[in-house]
Amino acid sequence: MYPHERSLVKRFDSSKLAIIGVNSDSDRALVQARVRAENITWRSFWAGPGGGWGRIPSQWGVKGWPKVYVLDHRGVIRHEDLEGDALENAIATLVTEIDD
Repeated sequence: MYPHERSLVKRFDSSKLAIIGVNSDSDRALVQARVRAENITWRSFWAGPGGGWGRIPSQWGVKGWPKVYVLDHRGVIRHEDLEGDALENAIATLVTEIDD
């Protein structure tokens, strides 16, 4: 998903879109290497020593990877597990709502 996330960062105004990633590798050093290798410029957290079933995924009820939540500017989850055009359209709609 990294290339698509990079395109979202470029497409949408950074004051209106925040991408937050959670990396499910079980080793923190692997996460840091992946962030560098993939040129991840957005906020990315390590899920914890449990990897894909660490603290963050457990708290958010993640049952499989990748998991995508789209939240609006009020912090309300508006969509889950969107991909491609559906994800971009949902984000575009929510960004427009900020201006209303």
